[in-house]
Amino acid sequence: MLFVQVDDLKPGMRLGKPIYNRNGVLLYDRDSRLTMQAIYSIRNFGLMGLYILEPAEPVPPMSEEDINFERFQTMAVFSIREDFELLSDGKKDKTVDWLCSLIIKNYANHENKINYIQSLRSKEDFVYKHCLNVAILTAIIAGKLNLPAARINLLVKAALLHDIGAMTVAEMNNGEQSVEELELCSKNSLEILSNQKELDLDIERVVMAMQDLVIHEEDEGAAEASKTNSGAAILYVADAYDRMTAMKSYEEPTSEVLAVRVLLQNPQLFDERAVNALISGINILYPGVCVELSNKEKGLVVVENEENIFEPWVLCFTDNKLIDLSSSEVKEDLWIADVMKTMDNRIKLDPDLLQQYEENKQE
Repeated sequence: MLFVQVDDLKPGMRLGKPIYNRNGVLLYDRDSRLTMQAIYSIRNFGLMGLYILEPAEPVPPMSEEDINFERFQTMAVFSIREDFELLSDGKKDKTVDWLCSLIIKNYANHENKINYIQSLRSKEDFVYKHCLNVAILTAIIAGKLNLPAARINLLVKAALLHDIGAMTVAEMNNGEQSVEELELCSKNSLEILSNQKELDLDIERVVMAMQDLVIHEEDEGAAEASKTNSGAAILYVADAYDRMTAMKSYEEPTSEVLAVRVLLQNPQLFDERAVNALISGINILYPGVCVELSNKEKGLVVVENEENIFEPWVLCFTDNKLIDLSSSEVKEDLWIADVMKTMDNRIKLDPDLLQQYEENKQE
């Protein structure tokens, strides 16, 4: 599956992900072939681009949970947009509390890992989808850390509102920002939140500390700030992960594997407990994911490694050899470089086949 900019779309291309309207109604399903009329309509939506299936690529697996996740993202964005406009005018929001409770119900108490799927974005809705996704990721992290219900609610609400000031900063909708633009966004956000007299002051404090982390991430003071405000540290991890993996108009999205590596390799910036909680809450390298190894070989993850997600059992495509990447015999010379980029990185595996690999692993 490839990410194709809107201007590069051509008739006959097949959609890799569905497109919904504001009410969650399906407009274009996966595997739909684009026509010129469809391309014109998609351009009018303002989307940055689409995920397109390659000519011989089968339609990737997508569970009912995955479909509901994408539909929820689409529908929630319109509520967030309306609430942000009300709050910016100094009025009371309509659905923020309801949306936070829904996010917490669906994602803070999830026993199993979820497939965190980035939805299509436009310059017009980038900020709203980013705020929604940071709230979802914050709920996942806070839930895995077993934080009290009141604390989770506060952090999810702070996450949902953290970038409200970006609405009036045009460049923020492009996904790429200078320090000056970030500072302006922070200033706008805090001004809007401070005018809401009923808003918990702790929400403002968390947002302020998190914005400081984003603006001054190159400074040593950012590391100190991340240690003193645990709530801001959680939002900072969620914010960074979403920004890296989201589609952008100026570069390709970073894969989940590389994004998590960045988080783990910078413990001076990103709180390790928050990062590990994120890893334990979302699927990254699980059975069915196609990967590229450091020796340029391609392979398929067949057994997940719960202790170290980067060291699963992989089936090599060239010789059907099963490799345990956690083995001391191979781990220094062979590792996962990234997920495969030239096709959808998920393959639906037969449960009986997976059981056979599990049994082989134990022998």
